[in-house]
Amino acid sequence: MDLSSRIAAGSLAVSLLVLAIKYVAWLVTGSVALYSDALESIVNVVTAVATIVAIRGAAHPPDADHPYGHEKAEYLAAMAVGALIVAAGLAILWEAYGALRSPHAIEAPWSGMVVNAVATVLNIGWGGILIRQGRRHRSAALVADGKHLLTDVVTSLGVVAGVALVVLTGIEILDPVIAIAVALYVLWSGWGVLTKSMSSLLDEAAPAEELRRIREVIAANTGAALETHDLRTRHAGRTTFIEFHLVVPGSMTVAQSHAICDRLEAALGDALHGAAVTIHVEPDDEAKHSRSTAP
Repeated sequence: MDLSSRIAAGSLAVSLLVLAIKYVAWLVTGSVALYSDALESIVNVVTAVATIVAIRGAAHPPDADHPYGHEKAEYLAAMAVGALIVAAGLAILWEAYGALRSPHAIEAPWSGMVVNAVATVLNIGWGGILIRQGRRHRSAALVADGKHLLTDVVTSLGVVAGVALVVLTGIEILDPVIAIAVALYVLWSGWGVLTKSMSSLLDEAAPAEELRRIREVIAANTGAALETHDLRTRHAGRTTFIEFHLVVPGSMTVAQSHAICDRLEAALGDALHGAAVTIHVEPDDEAKHSRSTAP
Protein backbone atom coordinates (compact mmCIF):
# COMPACT_ATOMS: atom_id res chain seq x y z
CA MET A 1 0.00 0.00 0.00
CA ASP A 2 1.51 3.35 -1.09
CA LEU A 3 1.52 6.54 0.99
CA SER A 4 -1.63 7.99 -0.61
CA SER A 5 -3.57 4.78 0.10
CA ARG A 6 -2.38 4.74 3.73
CA ILE A 7 -3.42 8.36 4.18
CA ALA A 8 -6.84 7.60 2.68
CA ALA A 9 -7.26 4.63 5.04
CA GLY A 10 -6.32 6.89 7.97
CA SER A 11 -8.95 9.36 6.77
CA LEU A 12 -11.62 6.67 7.01
CA ALA A 13 -10.59 5.85 10.59
CA VAL A 14 -10.63 9.53 11.61
CA SER A 15 -14.01 10.07 9.95
CA LEU A 16 -15.57 7.15 11.84
CA LEU A 17 -14.18 8.46 15.11
CA VAL A 18 -15.44 12.00 14.46
CA LEU A 19 -18.88 10.66 13.52
CA ALA A 20 -19.10 8.73 16.79
CA ILE A 21 -18.06 11.77 18.84
CA LYS A 22 -20.58 14.08 17.15
CA TYR A 23 -23.33 11.50 17.55
CA VAL A 24 -22.65 11.48 21.30
CA ALA A 25 -22.82 15.30 21.31
CA TRP A 26 -26.26 15.19 19.70
CA LEU A 27 -27.51 12.51 22.13
CA VAL A 28 -26.40 14.66 25.06
CA THR A 29 -28.08 17.86 23.86
CA GLY A 30 -30.89 17.04 21.43
CA SER A 31 -29.82 20.13 19.44
CA VAL A 32 -30.92 20.12 15.79
CA ALA A 33 -27.73 22.00 14.90
CA LEU A 34 -25.56 19.33 16.52
CA TYR A 35 -27.70 16.64 14.85
CA SER A 36 -27.09 18.32 11.49
CA ASP A 37 -23.37 18.44 12.23
CA ALA A 38 -23.37 14.71 12.95
CA LEU A 39 -25.38 14.08 9.78
CA GLU A 40 -22.79 15.95 7.74
CA SER A 41 -20.09 13.73 9.23
CA ILE A 42 -21.74 10.64 7.73
CA VAL A 43 -20.74 12.11 4.37
CA ASN A 44 -17.13 12.24 5.61
CA VAL A 45 -17.18 8.48 6.05
CA VAL A 46 -18.63 7.87 2.58
CA THR A 47 -16.14 10.35 1.13
CA ALA A 48 -13.22 8.54 2.75
CA VAL A 49 -14.37 5.24 1.24
CA ALA A 50 -14.73 6.88 -2.21
CA THR A 51 -11.22 8.32 -1.88
CA ILE A 52 -9.71 4.91 -1.10
CA VAL A 53 -11.45 3.36 -4.12
CA ALA A 54 -10.35 6.24 -6.39
CA ILE A 55 -6.70 6.17 -5.34
CA ARG A 56 -6.47 2.42 -5.82
CA GLY A 57 -8.16 2.69 -9.19
CA ALA A 58 -5.88 5.52 -10.32
CA ALA A 59 -2.81 3.48 -9.34
CA HIS A 60 -3.53 0.82 -11.98
CA PRO A 61 -0.98 1.01 -14.81
CA PRO A 62 -1.99 1.77 -18.40
CA ASP A 63 -3.45 -1.14 -20.33
CA ALA A 64 -4.76 -1.86 -23.83
CA ASP A 65 -8.15 -0.30 -23.08
CA HIS A 66 -6.74 2.66 -21.11
CA PRO A 67 -3.38 3.56 -22.73
CA TYR A 68 -3.21 6.85 -20.84
CA GLY A 69 -3.73 5.19 -17.47
CA HIS A 70 -6.52 5.41 -14.90
CA GLU A 71 -5.54 8.55 -12.98
CA LYS A 72 -8.71 10.46 -13.86
CA ALA A 73 -10.52 8.11 -11.49
CA GLU A 74 -9.48 10.57 -8.78
CA TYR A 75 -11.40 13.39 -10.46
CA LEU A 76 -14.50 11.19 -10.61
CA ALA A 77 -14.13 10.55 -6.88
CA ALA A 78 -13.66 14.26 -6.23
CA MET A 79 -16.89 14.96 -8.12
CA ALA A 80 -18.65 12.34 -5.99
CA VAL A 81 -17.29 14.09 -2.90
CA GLY A 82 -18.63 17.42 -4.14
CA ALA A 83 -22.05 15.88 -4.79
CA LEU A 84 -22.10 14.39 -1.29
CA ILE A 85 -21.20 17.75 0.25
CA VAL A 86 -24.12 19.33 -1.60
CA ALA A 87 -26.39 16.51 -0.42
CA ALA A 88 -25.25 17.11 3.17
CA GLY A 89 -26.05 20.81 2.85
CA LEU A 90 -29.55 20.01 1.61
CA ALA A 91 -30.08 17.51 4.44
CA ILE A 92 -29.03 20.10 7.01
CA LEU A 93 -31.46 22.63 5.48
CA TRP A 94 -34.26 20.10 5.77
CA GLU A 95 -33.57 19.42 9.45
CA ALA A 96 -33.25 23.12 10.18
CA TYR A 97 -36.58 23.79 8.49
CA GLY A 98 -38.25 21.26 10.77
CA ALA A 99 -36.68 22.89 13.84
CA LEU A 100 -37.80 26.33 12.69
CA ARG A 101 -41.38 25.12 12.72
CA SER A 102 -41.04 23.45 16.13
CA PRO A 103 -38.13 24.93 18.15
CA HIS A 104 -37.25 23.22 21.43
CA ALA A 105 -34.88 23.69 24.37
CA ILE A 106 -31.35 22.26 24.29
CA GLU A 107 -30.34 19.89 27.09
CA ALA A 108 -26.84 19.88 28.65
CA PRO A 109 -25.52 22.32 26.00
CA TRP A 110 -22.05 22.91 27.47
CA SER A 111 -21.28 19.20 27.70
CA GLY A 112 -22.38 18.77 24.09
CA MET A 113 -20.19 21.65 22.93
CA VAL A 114 -17.13 20.24 24.69
CA VAL A 115 -17.67 16.84 23.09
CA ASN A 116 -18.20 18.45 19.68
CA ALA A 117 -15.02 20.51 20.10
CA VAL A 118 -12.94 17.31 20.34
CA ALA A 119 -14.26 16.23 16.93
CA THR A 120 -13.54 19.68 15.51
CA VAL A 121 -9.90 19.57 16.60
CA LEU A 122 -9.49 16.14 14.98
CA ASN A 123 -10.94 17.44 11.71
CA ILE A 124 -8.69 20.52 11.67
CA GLY A 125 -5.54 18.45 12.12
CA TRP A 126 -6.42 15.68 9.70
CA GLY A 127 -7.89 18.02 7.07
CA GLY A 128 -4.64 19.98 6.95
CA ILE A 129 -2.64 16.76 6.54
CA LEU A 130 -4.86 15.59 3.68
CA ILE A 131 -4.56 18.87 1.75
CA ARG A 132 -0.77 19.09 2.17
CA GLN A 133 -0.17 15.47 1.19
CA GLY A 134 -2.72 15.65 -1.64
CA ARG A 135 -0.99 18.67 -3.18
CA ARG A 136 2.44 17.13 -2.66
CA HIS A 137 1.42 13.91 -4.43
CA ARG A 138 -0.98 15.67 -6.82
CA SER A 139 -3.93 13.64 -5.60
CA ALA A 140 -7.23 15.39 -6.40
CA ALA A 141 -9.15 12.92 -4.24
CA LEU A 142 -7.04 13.60 -1.12
CA VAL A 143 -7.26 17.37 -1.59
CA ALA A 144 -11.05 17.17 -2.04
CA ASP A 145 -11.35 15.00 1.07
CA GLY A 146 -9.22 17.45 3.07
CA LYS A 147 -11.28 20.44 1.93
CA HIS A 148 -14.42 18.58 2.89
CA LEU A 149 -13.09 18.02 6.41
CA LEU A 150 -12.25 21.72 6.74
CA THR A 151 -15.79 22.48 5.57
CA ASP A 152 -16.93 20.23 8.39
CA VAL A 153 -14.83 22.35 10.76
CA VAL A 154 -16.68 25.50 9.66
CA THR A 155 -19.94 23.61 10.10
CA SER A 156 -18.97 22.61 13.63
CA LEU A 157 -17.87 26.12 14.59
CA GLY A 158 -21.14 27.54 13.32
CA VAL A 159 -23.10 24.91 15.21
CA VAL A 160 -21.26 25.60 18.46
CA ALA A 161 -21.88 29.32 18.00
CA GLY A 162 -25.57 28.61 17.50
CA VAL A 163 -25.83 26.43 20.58
CA ALA A 164 -23.97 29.01 22.69
CA LEU A 165 -26.26 31.81 21.49
CA VAL A 166 -29.33 29.77 22.31
CA VAL A 167 -28.04 29.14 25.84
CA LEU A 168 -26.95 32.74 26.46
CA THR A 169 -30.03 34.44 25.00
CA GLY A 170 -32.74 31.84 25.55
CA ILE A 171 -33.89 32.34 21.95
CA GLU A 172 -34.44 28.74 20.83
CA ILE A 173 -35.04 29.60 17.19
CA LEU A 174 -31.38 30.65 16.83
CA ASP A 175 -30.42 26.95 16.83
CA PRO A 176 -32.00 26.21 13.42
CA VAL A 177 -31.13 29.68 12.04
CA ILE A 178 -27.41 29.05 12.58
CA ALA A 179 -27.84 25.59 11.07
CA ILE A 180 -29.33 27.16 7.92
CA ALA A 181 -26.40 29.58 7.59
CA VAL A 182 -23.94 26.72 7.92
CA ALA A 183 -25.88 24.65 5.38
CA LEU A 184 -25.58 27.44 2.82
CA TYR A 185 -21.81 27.49 3.33
CA VAL A 186 -21.66 23.71 2.92
CA LEU A 187 -23.60 23.99 -0.36
CA TRP A 188 -21.18 26.66 -1.63
CA SER A 189 -18.17 24.52 -0.72
CA GLY A 190 -19.60 21.44 -2.41
CA TRP A 191 -20.29 23.39 -5.58
CA GLY A 192 -16.67 24.59 -5.59
CA VAL A 193 -15.36 21.00 -5.40
CA LEU A 194 -17.73 19.95 -8.20
CA THR A 195 -16.70 22.73 -10.59
CA LYS A 196 -12.97 22.24 -9.96
CA SER A 197 -13.21 18.49 -10.57
CA MET A 198 -15.30 19.00 -13.68
CA SER A 199 -12.72 21.42 -15.07
CA SER A 200 -9.98 18.81 -14.57
CA LEU A 201 -12.08 16.13 -16.30
CA LEU A 202 -12.41 18.52 -19.26
CA ASP A 203 -8.60 18.65 -19.61
CA GLU A 204 -7.94 22.06 -18.10
CA ALA A 205 -4.49 23.44 -18.99
CA ALA A 206 -1.67 23.47 -16.44
CA PRO A 207 -1.64 26.49 -14.06
CA ALA A 208 0.05 29.69 -15.26
CA GLU A 209 3.13 29.22 -13.07
CA GLU A 210 3.62 25.67 -14.31
CA LEU A 211 3.18 26.80 -17.93
CA ARG A 212 5.83 29.45 -17.38
CA ARG A 213 8.22 26.81 -16.04
CA ILE A 214 7.51 24.51 -19.00
CA ARG A 215 8.26 27.29 -21.48
CA GLU A 216 11.49 28.15 -19.70
CA VAL A 217 12.67 24.52 -19.78
CA ILE A 218 11.80 24.17 -23.47
CA ALA A 219 13.55 27.43 -24.40
CA ALA A 220 16.70 26.36 -22.54
CA ASN A 221 16.97 22.96 -24.23
CA THR A 222 16.04 23.41 -27.90
CA GLY A 223 19.68 23.52 -29.03
CA ALA A 224 19.91 23.83 -32.82
CA ALA A 225 16.15 23.77 -33.30
CA LEU A 226 14.59 26.85 -34.89
CA GLU A 227 11.41 27.21 -32.84
CA THR A 228 8.68 25.51 -30.85
CA HIS A 229 4.98 26.29 -31.14
CA ASP A 230 1.45 25.02 -30.40
CA LEU A 231 2.18 24.07 -26.79
CA ARG A 232 -0.68 22.19 -25.14
CA THR A 233 -0.89 20.82 -21.61
CA ARG A 234 -3.36 18.92 -19.44
CA HIS A 235 -3.38 17.10 -16.12
CA ALA A 236 -4.50 13.60 -15.23
CA GLY A 237 -3.81 12.95 -11.55
CA ARG A 238 -0.06 13.04 -10.98
CA THR A 239 0.75 13.18 -14.70
CA THR A 240 1.19 16.38 -16.71
CA PHE A 241 0.78 15.78 -20.44
CA ILE A 242 2.85 18.18 -22.56
CA GLU A 243 2.62 18.41 -26.34
CA PHE A 244 4.27 20.84 -28.76
CA HIS A 245 5.78 21.16 -32.24
CA LEU A 246 9.57 21.43 -32.71
CA VAL A 247 10.82 23.11 -35.90
CA VAL A 248 14.34 22.07 -37.03
CA PRO A 249 16.45 22.94 -40.09
CA GLY A 250 15.48 20.90 -43.13
CA SER A 251 19.03 19.65 -43.41
CA MET A 252 19.09 18.22 -39.87
CA THR A 253 19.21 14.41 -39.69
CA VAL A 254 16.60 12.31 -37.94
CA ALA A 255 19.20 11.27 -35.37
CA GLN A 256 20.06 14.90 -34.57
CA SER A 257 16.43 15.97 -34.16
CA HIS A 258 15.78 12.86 -32.07
CA ALA A 259 18.64 13.82 -29.75
CA ILE A 260 17.05 17.25 -29.20
CA CYS A 261 13.73 15.59 -28.40
CA ASP A 262 15.41 13.27 -25.90
CA ARG A 263 17.07 16.24 -24.21
CA LEU A 264 13.77 18.14 -24.01
CA GLU A 265 11.89 15.14 -22.62
CA ALA A 266 14.54 14.54 -19.96
CA ALA A 267 14.64 18.22 -18.94
CA LEU A 268 10.84 18.44 -18.68
CA GLY A 269 10.76 15.18 -16.74
CA ASP A 270 13.26 16.60 -14.24
CA ALA A 271 11.34 19.88 -13.91
CA LEU A 272 7.90 18.27 -13.56
CA HIS A 273 7.78 14.86 -11.94
CA GLY A 274 5.50 12.60 -13.94
CA ALA A 275 5.58 14.64 -17.17
CA ALA A 276 4.50 12.78 -20.32
CA VAL A 277 5.95 14.62 -23.32
CA THR A 278 4.95 14.34 -26.98
CA ILE A 279 6.98 16.30 -29.55
CA HIS A 280 6.07 16.67 -33.24
CA VAL A 281 9.18 17.47 -35.30
CA GLU A 282 8.72 19.71 -38.36
CA PRO A 283 11.07 21.12 -41.07
CA ASP A 284 11.89 24.82 -41.20
CA ASP A 285 9.19 25.67 -43.77
CA GLU A 286 6.61 24.94 -41.03
CA ALA A 287 7.95 27.72 -38.77
CA LYS A 288 5.36 30.15 -37.44
CA HIS A 289 7.77 32.73 -36.03
CA SER A 290 11.04 34.18 -37.18
CA ARG A 291 13.90 32.41 -35.38
CA SER A 292 11.80 32.07 -32.24
CA THR A 293 11.79 29.35 -29.61
CA ALA A 294 8.62 30.46 -27.81
CA PRO A 295 5.89 27.74 -27.72
